[in-house]
Amino acid sequence: MFESAEIGHSIDKETYDAEVPALREALLEAQYELKQQARFPVIVLINGIEGAGKGETVKLLNEWMDPRMIDVLTFDQQTDEELARPPAWRYWRALPPKGRMRMGVFFGNWYSQMLQGRVHGVFKDAVLDQAITGAERLEQMLCDEGALIIKFWFHLSKKQMKARLKALKDDPLHSWRISPLDWQQSETYDRFVRFGERVLRRTSRDYAPWHVVEGVDPYYRSLAVGRILLESLQAALANNPKGKHHGNVAPLGRSIDQRSLIGALDMTLRLDKQDYQEQLVTEQARLAGLLRHKHMRRHALVAVFEGNDAAGKGGAIRRVAAALDPRQYRIVPIAAPSEDERAQPYLWRFWRQIPARGKFTIFDRSWYGRVLVERVEGFCTPADWMRAYSEINDFEEQLVNAGVVVVKFWLAIDQQTQLERFEEREQIPFKRYKITEDDWRNREKWDLYTEAVGDMVDRTSSEIAPWTLVEANDKRWARVKVLRTINEALEAAFAKDKK
Repeated sequence: MFESAEIGHSIDKETYDAEVPALREALLEAQYELKQQARFPVIVLINGIEGAGKGETVKLLNEWMDPRMIDVLTFDQQTDEELARPPAWRYWRALPPKGRMRMGVFFGNWYSQMLQGRVHGVFKDAVLDQAITGAERLEQMLCDEGALIIKFWFHLSKKQMKARLKALKDDPLHSWRISPLDWQQSETYDRFVRFGERVLRRTSRDYAPWHVVEGVDPYYRSLAVGRILLESLQAALANNPKGKHHGNVAPLGRSIDQRSLIGALDMTLRLDKQDYQEQLVTEQARLAGLLRHKHMRRHALVAVFEGNDAAGKGGAIRRVAAALDPRQYRIVPIAAPSEDERAQPYLWRFWRQIPARGKFTIFDRSWYGRVLVERVEGFCTPADWMRAYSEINDFEEQLVNAGVVVVKFWLAIDQQTQLERFEEREQIPFKRYKITEDDWRNREKWDLYTEAVGDMVDRTSSEIAPWTLVEANDKRWARVKVLRTINEALEAAFAKDKK
C-alpha cells in the first residue's frame, strides 16, 4: 500500500508559493461554513513514520486555518485515571462536539496504540486483529452519528528515514530534533510498516478512508494534506444537511402468537415482611463485603436500572445504596440529553460516567433509551435505533473486557399495578412529584413499549452482559432479587480471577 508514497513526489517552491494563497482562502471558507452549519464534528487522525513531517504539517495547518477552531490532542502514556478505565474511555472524552470545537486533530490515537503494542511484542496478531475490529466499529458508529473522519498516514521509505536521521545527526544545530522514538523506529521500521499496512488495509473504508502522504518533500506534503482536507470538508458540507441517507430498514418482525418475555413473567411472586427484612439485610451485608473485597481492585461495577414507570426503580436503588459507603458509588440519573450531550455521539455521555476500578456506578435509566423511549416516541429514525443494538453490544463488551461487571435490570409490573401506583401517587402529597402527564401518556403506548422491551432483551442480552427481568408487582421481591443478582455477578467475576 505504500509504494506510491516512496516514488519521490516533489513540488518546486515556485509552484508551492503560487498555490498556497488560494488553498488557505478555501480552507478558511470551509472552516467558517462548518462553524455556521454546526452540523458535524471533524476528527483528523495523524499516524505514520517518525520524521515524515506529521508535526510540521499540523503546525502549518494551524497557521493556514483559524487555530481557535482546531484542538490538537496527543495521547501518549496513559494516566492513572485512564489506566483505571476501559482503553477507549480516553478517546471518547476527547471527541470534538459539533457546533463548537469542530475539528479535533488526534496524535497518538487508537491506531498508534495498537501498532506500538504489536511492534514491540506486547501482544500477538489475535489481539491486534481485535483492536482493528474495534477501531472499525468505533469509526463506523462515529460516522453514522454524523462525524467526518479524515485519516492521514505520513510515510517515508526505510532509505529516506535513515538519510533523514543521518543528516540531522551530522547537523549540530538540528541534532536535538532526533527523538528517542526516531531511533527506536529506525530499528523496528520493517515491523512497523508490515503491521501498519495490515491496519490500513483492514480499516480503509468508504466512510473513513486512509490517505497515504509521502513525507520527504515538505512542499508536496503540505499541499497534499491541505487539498485532501479541503476536499473532504467541501464534500461533507455539500451533503444533505439533514444527515446521512439511511435507505430502507428491514423490520424486526412481530410475535405471531402475541406472547412476550414480559408477559411470561410470574407477577404473583412475593415476599412477606419478615422474610423480606431477613433477606434484605443478608444481601446488603453480602454486597458491602464484596465491594470491600481485594478482588474489587481489578473490577468496576455498573448497574443499569430500566423498567416500567412506577415499577420501583428508585426504591430498589435506595436499598442497594443503603448497604454502602457513599464514597464507593455514584448514582447517575439519565434524562433527556442536554445541548452539550446532543452535540456528541449518542454513547458519549455514558462513556464519561464509567467508573474507575474499585468503584460502582448506578444508572437510573441508561443508554437503552435509544431503543426504548426514542424508538417508541419517534425521537430517532428506525435506522438509528436499529444500529444502536450492535453499538450497545460493542460498548458493553469493551466494558466487560476491561474488568467492568455489568448488571442490567428491567423491573416489570402489569398495567393494573401501574394504575394503582399512579393513583396512589396523585393522592399522597409527598409522592405527587413522581407522577407527570408523560407517565399517563406513556400508558397509552403500553403495547409499543412492551414490544420494544422484548426486542431490546432479545438483541442485547448476551453472555457477557445479560438482562435480569425482575417481577416487580411486589416491591419486596424486586429489591431482594436485584441485590442478590448484583452479588452473584460480583462473586462470579471474582471466581474467574482465581482461575
